[in-house]
Amino acid sequence: MKLIRTLSLVAPLALTLMAPALRAANLPAEGTAAPDFTLSSQEGKSVSLHDFRGQWVVLYFYPKDMTPGCTIEAHNFQADQDKFTAKKTAIVGVSVDTVDSHVQFCTKENLTFKLLADPSHAVVDKYGSFGGVVAARNTFLIDPKGVIRKVYTGVKPNVHSAELLTALDALQK
Repeated sequence: MKLIRTLSLVAPLALTLMAPALRAANLPAEGTAAPDFTLSSQEGKSVSLHDFRGQWVVLYFYPKDMTPGCTIEAHNFQADQDKFTAKKTAIVGVSVDTVDSHVQFCTKENLTFKLLADPSHAVVDKYGSFGGVVAARNTFLIDPKGVIRKVYTGVKPNVHSAELLTALDALQK
């Protein structure tokens, strides 16, 4: 009986500690084709990854609308929007929030890039970016042919936009 009680306490802890490694194993790798998907945007329109063929894509997964870190990350992308546009790069955010939540977030924070709703976790799972309750803060830099060129996990919201612009400079030479 004592063994069962101990296992019931240890097993969830072990799974929690192993979860990041298990998710990382499911991340699409650099140099592979980015898995295609279709989700609804804050505009209520269906958006597919293949819609962006011919341009670079910053596909970023983030935990939750209107939270401090996610707001900082979104503000930085918005502030750098012209720099990304000059590099022929679309910014596409994905979370498990609803379309209605994205509408509120974009309205409140004046965001103009696409935020896609994945409440069923289909895409966050495909990209190994589901953190258990919310999306993990991961980013995939995808080239115009649909190939993943860079994978970022556990990104820091304050510096991530600048980090991506630097990577684009190097990759677009």
